[in-house]
Amino acid sequence: MADQEEEELRVALRMSMQNSPPEPKRSKPRDAGAPAASPEESRRIQRELMAAAAEKRMLATRIASPSPSLSHSPSPSPSPSPSPSPSKATTDRNPGKSADCVREEVNFAAKEGNSGLELSSEEVNQLFSMVFGSGVSKDILAQWSNQGIRFSPDPETSMGLVQHEGGPCGVLATIQAFVLKYLLFFPNEIGIVTSNAPQNLGPGRLSKGQYVASDNFGSLTEDAKARALVKSMGEILFMCGDNKRAVIATLNVVGLDTKGFAKNEIVAKALEGLSIESAFDLQKILRIETHTSQTSALQKLHKALPVFQSRMGALLFLISALLSRGLDSIQSDRDDPSLPLVTAPFGHASQEIVNLLLCGQAVPNVFDGRMDLGGGMFLKGIFTSVEVGFLTLLESLNFCKVGQHLKCPKWPIWVVGSESHYTVLFALDTTVQDENELEERESQIRRAFDAQDQSGGGGFISVEGFHQVLREAGIRLPSEKLDHLCSTGFIVWSEFWQVILDLDKSLGGLKDSSGLMGKKVFDLYHFNGIAKSDLNGSHTTSGGETPVQRPRLTKLRVSVPPRWTPEEFMADVVVTSGPVGNESSGKDTEVTKPEPSQHAPLVDCIRTRWSRAVCNWVGDPPSIV
Repeated sequence: MADQEEEELRVALRMSMQNSPPEPKRSKPRDAGAPAASPEESRRIQRELMAAAAEKRMLATRIASPSPSLSHSPSPSPSPSPSPSPSKATTDRNPGKSADCVREEVNFAAKEGNSGLELSSEEVNQLFSMVFGSGVSKDILAQWSNQGIRFSPDPETSMGLVQHEGGPCGVLATIQAFVLKYLLFFPNEIGIVTSNAPQNLGPGRLSKGQYVASDNFGSLTEDAKARALVKSMGEILFMCGDNKRAVIATLNVVGLDTKGFAKNEIVAKALEGLSIESAFDLQKILRIETHTSQTSALQKLHKALPVFQSRMGALLFLISALLSRGLDSIQSDRDDPSLPLVTAPFGHASQEIVNLLLCGQAVPNVFDGRMDLGGGMFLKGIFTSVEVGFLTLLESLNFCKVGQHLKCPKWPIWVVGSESHYTVLFALDTTVQDENELEERESQIRRAFDAQDQSGGGGFISVEGFHQVLREAGIRLPSEKLDHLCSTGFIVWSEFWQVILDLDKSLGGLKDSSGLMGKKVFDLYHFNGIAKSDLNGSHTTSGGETPVQRPRLTKLRVSVPPRWTPEEFMADVVVTSGPVGNESSGKDTEVTKPEPSQHAPLVDCIRTRWSRAVCNWVGDPPSIV
């Protein structure tokens, strides 16, 4: 009997030490005239009093203890912070639920909903100021707190993430690019059975072996898409954390395992009426966990997927990436840390945000390496090869120069930037980036030239640098051509390139009398996830209603002549009846008139990757806005 009583006492004490202890049962007040309690009753009362005393001691300890601060150094998963007792508003929010179900939800929230650390006031102020600046408008904050990470419900675009707000497109497009990487090229890792999926060969672009992914996007299961999303998010966060850690930011709202109710519905109800207008608002709801194990991070991301699918999802993922990198490291990556990462006046994601999610560093430029400005000043670009790349309309307008790291990623997937929006371009065939012998030679010469170009992409080098290029590339120019190029004291790329085109291959040039060698034909796909009303009002239905723009997937047929092909050979092209891919002249080819080239701003972006590409599509032109 004594052993049983001791066990009951230990249980009572253990219950009193839980994060959110259930209300201990209390004996009713005894009447003054009531008979004396029996020994068994006295022991029961004593156990209750001891449990209540232990509960009070634990509560006093929590109040006296300062809240833990966020450490930016890698560490094991942090201990959960104490969970406040559920308020009456939690139960009143869903009056239709049974009492048992409400209790189950509240108890789960006490155990799981508040796990993770709370940012200190200093940290959350630094984070909020870094992202939004000091004079951010309510409209921009609303854009970033009303965009979830959700797949399109339309079968033809079911592999794509839907964007409803204008600001977070840079975050969504980058996640989308990684999701496509898993859906297309790693199907076995997400539960799609296939026999010839390509193998990840580590750093460097995949080549040699051809693999063509399926374009049957309507057959993708919800489970496969969820796995691809979780793996993509985990890969990006660990990349931001130097492959040492991933910080996952979630919400201090409600549990996610309530039976009988959809998880997304529970999170949506918990977020009703929530608005983010200050750093303090963010601090109240934000909880973070640091993971040094990829397995535990993926498990947490999968468990928290309903939170990332909620209207706070895009902002939470951006915060996760920033904290994974470390706020101080983010600022040191940037050329001008005083500017907010979300740009005014429209709240677009800056190039620093996109680069952070593409390569793990929040650098502001897209060229390779860094540009030395002299006097100890320099600009920072992309320092490493990337899994998925980046193209921009601004390069076609000569506002910037995208380097080879972003232009030639490991997988044929690119985030596409315009003046106001980010979309995604991709190929199903892994060989679209493979170069033939002459293309590789051209790339070698260009890399040698760019290495000597100190003009910031202006396309000219010094005479000393030019001689270094000739040595590295093995080019032997006739003396008269060498003297002509060096006569002005600097060498311009366009003039040098014309000389190379007219120089025989035996001397290191690229002269090709046919102009047909190396021609390629392949397919590209463009996805624009925007789904919102037509804001310019240029299109209305017969009933006067403003139509809703839906996510769009456009297939483009791309024909690429060699970059050195003289203009006179562009009039006719060689088309074969064989499979799509690299093509050259031969007995099975015939010369036909080319299909008329169609044009859209996306074509200008494609031509920054494949010069003079000819593009065709069916239906409306692809939109990058």
